[in-house]
Amino acid sequence: MPPTPPAPARKLRFAVVGCGRIAASHFKALAQHQTRVELVAVCDTDPQALADAVASTGAAGFGSLSALLAGSNAEAVVIATPSGLHSRQAIEVAQAGRHVVSEKPMATKWDEGVAMVRACRDADVKLFVVKQNRLNATLQLVKRAVDQGRFGRLAMVTVNVFWSRPQSYYDAAPWRGRWDMDGGAFMNQASHYVDMVDWLVGPVDNVHAYTATLARSIEAEDTGVMSLRLRSGALASVNVTMLTHNKNFEGSITLLGERGTVRVGGVAVNKIEHWEFDAPADDDAKVASASYGVDSVYGPGHPLYYDNVINTLLGQANAAVDGYEGLRSLEVLIAAYRSARDGVRVGLPLVF
Repeated sequence: MPPTPPAPARKLRFAVVGCGRIAASHFKALAQHQTRVELVAVCDTDPQALADAVASTGAAGFGSLSALLAGSNAEAVVIATPSGLHSRQAIEVAQAGRHVVSEKPMATKWDEGVAMVRACRDADVKLFVVKQNRLNATLQLVKRAVDQGRFGRLAMVTVNVFWSRPQSYYDAAPWRGRWDMDGGAFMNQASHYVDMVDWLVGPVDNVHAYTATLARSIEAEDTGVMSLRLRSGALASVNVTMLTHNKNFEGSITLLGERGTVRVGGVAVNKIEHWEFDAPADDDAKVASASYGVDSVYGPGHPLYYDNVINTLLGQANAAVDGYEGLRSLEVLIAAYRSARDGVRVGLPLVF
């Protein structure tokens, strides 16, 4: 991580909307940048979740987004609510003149993602989409190897997301597994992994997918397979299930090229398990120290992600993942769902 720039003349003011499962990662990340930012407001429609967030952060609490926008001076609003709410809330935040930080996926529908980008552009505010896994030390090494051409011509890329989400997980929040609010294993749990493929070796040319709801009582899929043809000519697959026995088992990516082979595995691409190229490079010495343990599948990237957000708002950097970048993985996800629904191969870019 590069040295933290000097603290600004005053701290940037942030708010977090949605105080559920992922919010703790945002609270912790913002606290790590407390010399440059302050969390001034939190929001949730659940009184207990809101009370807990107020108690843990000391921020002012609001029971609705409209109340937060009217009653706080936050300059940037983090949207960590159910995915199906992201678009309308981002548009409301943008129209209030505040910057938007949206958790993944940025939307569950293609047109709603596009509407978010347009609304932020028209309001002249920034739109950031959270893709913190890109900043993990393991994937940073892989990204540099790809960019340096160390693999030569890539032949195949395979991603596995074999996790466990019992029925109790879906029952705990009625929006989970709904088409309009959440999507299924692809859209929710594997969203970062679809982004990982596009970011590392994309763009994607076309998609063919199958989905199945095999064991969970939800609208969307608990299992899916996605076959991709990349613009480079290489082939890729994304294999996902939430039905792994008892616990999360694997979150991995394997890249096979004419001059190199790399596998990053562990529970959440946190361990480099194989690293081999036909010629040495300086990054080879960093492989052993790049792997890390995980307490959850979210990884350690949120503080690093916020560093870019803060620097961008201070005029010291450009957004690493803006709304346009966020649309790229959403486009692949929507193409996969259209393919699975209609039994056809779907080419990109999408026409709408």
